[in-house]
Amino acid sequence: MDHRIRQAEAYLDQCRHQVDRELDRCLARNATSERLQETMRYSVLGGGKRVRPALCMAAARAMGSDESTALAPACALELIHAYSLVHDDLPAMDDDDLRRGRPTAHIAFDEASAILAGDALQTLAFALLSDAPALSDRQRVTMISELARASGHQGMVGGQAIDLESVGQQLSVAQLETMHRHKTGALIEASVRLGALTSETVTECQLSNLTDYASALGLAFQVQDDLLDIEGDTEVIGKRQGSDAARAKPTYPALLGIEGARQHLARLLDEALSALESFDSEADTLRAMADYVVARSH
Repeated sequence: MDHRIRQAEAYLDQCRHQVDRELDRCLARNATSERLQETMRYSVLGGGKRVRPALCMAAARAMGSDESTALAPACALELIHAYSLVHDDLPAMDDDDLRRGRPTAHIAFDEASAILAGDALQTLAFALLSDAPALSDRQRVTMISELARASGHQGMVGGQAIDLESVGQQLSVAQLETMHRHKTGALIEASVRLGALTSETVTECQLSNLTDYASALGLAFQVQDDLLDIEGDTEVIGKRQGSDAARAKPTYPALLGIEGARQHLARLLDEALSALESFDSEADTLRAMADYVVARSH
């Protein structure tokens, strides 16, 4: 596993350089407001592992696509992720003051700027996809539909709504998984599916197997996040350690205990890797990414 984790870290670095260079180019275009542009750049280019873009590009690799065709969807995914973090951190939502080791956008600027920056990042994601030169018209439309569904009320936003409604509530494991399949899992699934859709010859069977992989990985990502909230260090994880417990948010360790959460994490990793059994070495980067997600320290 150590070898695959190192492989994943090297791949994340490679993808981060490509994606950050393209995001910097996109965000360099003059916005109507200089302050808005500054807030957008602060929110997107201030660090981050770029897991979702890397999953997108790794899925393209697994399908035999040129990874450059996945750059636009990879950047669109990161813009959606960044907007969601800006809005989730707001006082009306999770009320966080630290993100990626820096003050959150509404602290560094102000609430209005943060809200507007989040709005602008979301729409920029779809503009980027609609103009992607390496994709066919059919691919663009399909990807826009996939990303809209994953990031809207049937996906990420719906999961955040359930999360806010669940503070202080006693949820079952099934209810917690429903919340996280939407809040975290939907965008991770979209990351893998958009990468796969860069191939004009992807089959329904391949897409189904990759979706199963991403579904298990999305939950694993959240279980590890919950464990890091308890066991991680604020300086390393880049946000307040213990913030979920302080807000009485339902988590996997709270329901299953720390050891139970670790066992659940191991089962989800097995599910993710099993879903890739029909793929040969072309999916090794996806396998490495799964190992990385469950072993990461931030």
